[in-house]
Amino acid sequence: MTAWTVTPLTTVSMVAATLAYLILVRRLARRGQRWRRGALASWLLAMMVLVIALNSGMAVYAGSLFWVHMLVHLLLIMVVPVLLVGAAPIRLLHDASSSRGRVLVDRIVTSAPSRILTTPVFTVPLYTAVIVLTHLTGFQQAMATHMWIHDTELALYLLAGYLLFLPLIGDELTARPLPHLLRWAVLALCMGPDTFVGITLMMTDYPLAPAYAGMRPDWGPTALTDQNTAGAIMWFGGDGLMMTLMVLITRQWIATGRGGLGRWLEGIRRQATLGDTERTSVDVDDDQAALDAYNARLAALHEHDRRSRRPYSVTARDESP
Repeated sequence: MTAWTVTPLTTVSMVAATLAYLILVRRLARRGQRWRRGALASWLLAMMVLVIALNSGMAVYAGSLFWVHMLVHLLLIMVVPVLLVGAAPIRLLHDASSSRGRVLVDRIVTSAPSRILTTPVFTVPLYTAVIVLTHLTGFQQAMATHMWIHDTELALYLLAGYLLFLPLIGDELTARPLPHLLRWAVLALCMGPDTFVGITLMMTDYPLAPAYAGMRPDWGPTALTDQNTAGAIMWFGGDGLMMTLMVLITRQWIATGRGGLGRWLEGIRRQATLGDTERTSVDVDDDQAALDAYNARLAALHEHDRRSRRPYSVTARDESP
């Protein structure tokens, strides 16, 4: 609890980013616009968690205890990125900028590189590669002997997590808003690498990084116990955090009440409910309009059914005594 370390470059970067964030919030306030308190709290909490991961005793012992190192990984690839996305710095920059600045932000957000970097087709494989390759290959061994690889790993975790959660959580300004069903599916899919790595570390009966295991303190667990504990943290901790986010997305999906299925599934829902995908004047989620359109469709179906049965009914009456 008392062991702390200093990282001048990251500390200066965090302070500068926080000052810039607060300046943008103040600029909005001068225009008579209020920034969300929850977003501001999310930013400050993200910086606090980042300090804990990079400067507290967790950072000190992450180099000698694998299970502590795994906790730092989860903080950097999941907790901090989610909080940063919840703070919505891109939307804040857009709202606090001049008209010309807003156009520039919109152009960057909707550019081809931004679309590629935030699409699940890119972010899910990136997340999977980072989780698997940094734990089940010789990366841990190299990291234990080269400090710059350790620093690169931390930055890679933060970047991979931020790009993954950017279009999934909250209402941050992104190139292409994803339907809630797809967000839910992406999070469920990302539980796979967490589970795979966690179980593999728990079942492996030899240290995957001998140099890393050799740096553990005498009072700490054995190398295999340390590695197995790290696997349990990755499995239960990673999947638990993903499931929590899935619950939050489900609540947000229910709260919005519309547009959560995507265009294709929304079209199927509209066809099944109203029987007309071409009409755009009726919103399937507008209670009264949808009710009127649904009743009209039932009436039309009933009339069609009555007309189709009329000849047989007449014939039956004519033949009756």
